[in-house]
Amino acid sequence: MSILPNQDHGKVTVPELMQRKNLAADSRNARKVTCLTAYDYPTARLIDEAGVDIVLVGDSVAMVMLGYDSTLPLTLDEALHHTKAVRRGVQRALVVADMPYGSYHGEIHESLRNAMRFVKEAGAEAVKIEGGERRLELISRLTEAEIPVMGHVGLTPQSSTMLGGFKTQGKTSEAARRLVEEALELEAAGCFAVVLEAVPAPVGAEITRRLRVPTIGIGAGAGCDGQVLVYHDLLGLTEGHIPRFVKRYANLSREIRDALEAYVHDVRTGTFPEEQHTYTISDGELERFEEAVESLGPSRD
Repeated sequence: MSILPNQDHGKVTVPELMQRKNLAADSRNARKVTCLTAYDYPTARLIDEAGVDIVLVGDSVAMVMLGYDSTLPLTLDEALHHTKAVRRGVQRALVVADMPYGSYHGEIHESLRNAMRFVKEAGAEAVKIEGGERRLELISRLTEAEIPVMGHVGLTPQSSTMLGGFKTQGKTSEAARRLVEEALELEAAGCFAVVLEAVPAPVGAEITRRLRVPTIGIGAGAGCDGQVLVYHDLLGLTEGHIPRFVKRYANLSREIRDALEAYVHDVRTGTFPEEQHTYTISDGELERFEEAVESLGPSRD
């Protein structure tokens, strides 16, 4: 099935995304926000051409691209490197860079400088920061410095140890109420959007109704203003445990493995390369070449 991208809507910007929230009450004009992760140039180009609104250079790059066991080891320089590559592949979408663990947990001025590096050096148009109340002062300072911030509450992978692992958040009435408060606090601090991860669908819908900025859900139900998935999960490139909220649109892992095994077979059996995969030389030039190499002595065979 071929789906044409929404190229007619032009460059995606922070004001345009927030305007969609204002139109959401009118179902005739509502248009959900689409977001996917990307970590390199060719992936970013494909996602952008497909009409996705937000390209998130997620800290998930640590696990899906760099082979770490969690997102925590990702360094600032590694995150900047991947953001630069993604930026070169995007023309239309809004590029948001996930600030890695440790890059915004120290002094405010240091965190501000790190965020500026994503904008000045890597070309990001916004940054994403995990956490609620503890991040409010930083978010306020970032927005004062004209750096758009996407918030993130619910399951925050960088603090999964404190949360007791990768578990659904907001499953009690008190915990759910606190999530609503945190989301409202992030909005008040200046966030232009808030990611809601692994929260019960009714809680995600309630937060969405209360916020004036878009909510981007990942395991937070269809009531959010948009959705985000990890690119490798969507395409079936991730193996092992798959989160409940993931929908696989392809099984590329199997297709890639089949292709690689076919290549190995063809090379080993001599069926690749075939004539159409090789280059030619004219008969006259071939004859002169053979005469010229005779001076080098006999070949080893």
